[in-house]
Amino acid sequence: MTDVLASFLSSHKARFEDYLASRLTDYSQDIGQTPQAQAFIDALAYSSLAGGKRIRAMLVYMAANACQADNAPTAAMTDAAAAAIELVHCYSLIHDDLPAMDDDDLRRGKPSCHVQFGEANAILAGDALQTLAFELLANEGDGKAELRIGLVRELSRASGANGMVGGQAIDLAVVNQNISYDELVNMHALKTGALIDAATHMGCLCAGGNSEQAKALRHYAQAIGLAFQVQDDILDIEGSSEQTGKPQGTDIAANKPTYPAIMGLSEAKAKAQSLCDEALEALTDFGANADPLRSLATYIIQRSV
Repeated sequence: MTDVLASFLSSHKARFEDYLASRLTDYSQDIGQTPQAQAFIDALAYSSLAGGKRIRAMLVYMAANACQADNAPTAAMTDAAAAAIELVHCYSLIHDDLPAMDDDDLRRGKPSCHVQFGEANAILAGDALQTLAFELLANEGDGKAELRIGLVRELSRASGANGMVGGQAIDLAVVNQNISYDELVNMHALKTGALIDAATHMGCLCAGGNSEQAKALRHYAQAIGLAFQVQDDILDIEGSSEQTGKPQGTDIAANKPTYPAIMGLSEAKAKAQSLCDEALEALTDFGANADPLRSLATYIIQRSV
């Protein structure tokens, strides 16, 4: 990890974690501290405050930093957007781990939410985190209605049937099937790439960025979104549970299509590098404020977690 990326993450992750923890505390208090609801409340914090890379949230801040405009709203809207997209991601992980989905018992080095709190509480916690995401976009900060609508539109598009959920449906349907490279790319563009794309666009919106910046950031996000998934597939072969925080070889064991399986491990690594180069090219017209984005693209294909 470069010094540029480490410095950016050090300052913004602390700010983000404080903001998210504060909103989760308020949300939990609104639910009511009753014994009957305690396991559900604990499940909310367990799944959303467990740390992790926070790549989607950090992308919101990085894109906003790259697009800085004089007429941009205050940082509060960027905080809300970062929290919203991370909450949607957290909800998706809870549901992905369920026995009816990917049936994973380990997440970020700890028991999955349904293992810790039971399937019913896990499902409800995921549902609640998703709705909290949109509540934050509606209520937080000082953004005008036009900005709030734009953020809601972007996140709902990326997280629904034409994005993350649709990609997961395809992922479940192609187990034990042979699919083409293009079909695999389409699946991951929905399942993984859509939220990454949304993160950069939401950051651009919060910063008052222009249409050319938005277009370039979408190109960047599409490249790193696919690179992220290719590297995930590589780590499923070469990584370890201690490093990744999840069981190694789960995709192979489940007979899921992966990039190394379709194109070979060495070609998959070359593809990840090519996508990184493509992402960097998309940022050509941005100045030094986009350096964290540049560093992130390189980190994604070099990471071991």
